[in-house]
Amino acid sequence: MSENEENEPRDRARLPDGVFVRAVRLSDAEEITDLINLPGYRAGTLRPPYQRVEEVRKHMENPSPGALNLVVTLDGSIVGNGVLNRLSGRRQHVASLGMGVHDDFTGRGFGRILLGAMVDAADDWLDIKRLELTVYTDNDVAIGLYRKFGFEQEGLLRAFGFRSGEYVDAYTMARLRL
Repeated sequence: MSENEENEPRDRARLPDGVFVRAVRLSDAEEITDLINLPGYRAGTLRPPYQRVEEVRKHMENPSPGALNLVVTLDGSIVGNGVLNRLSGRRQHVASLGMGVHDDFTGRGFGRILLGAMVDAADDWLDIKRLELTVYTDNDVAIGLYRKFGFEQEGLLRAFGFRSGEYVDAYTMARLRL
């Protein structure tokens, strides 16, 4: 069994050849830093430019309690990452999620694979009733993907983030498992 396969779900046969979803490793810090510093990836997030490997590694070493940090790889290279953060207390039935795909690999199904893995984990293993996220209103591709997975728009956050010299709006979206 290869290093990549050791953390694979049993149904990985559904994935295309060379594609794996696995838990993030500390050894991924440099590759994830390169990923999140890409202009297209960063444009869909609240991350500032020029993230340092040390900052990313520190965040990886101290994840939120109950967080699920995943990467999707193609032939051993990371092409996307995502995190599902379970909330606590009276909101322990809720998790927020965020994800992104490498600029050179958008539109090839990696976001669908990654989101599918997080939704499956939330539904089948973590007993999450509500998944929630924010997405910039101009990110039509991501909005379409989220809708395919049952996410619905719940609200509009005006001037949510500052990107490329201007304020941008975001939608709040959620998926309820009934």
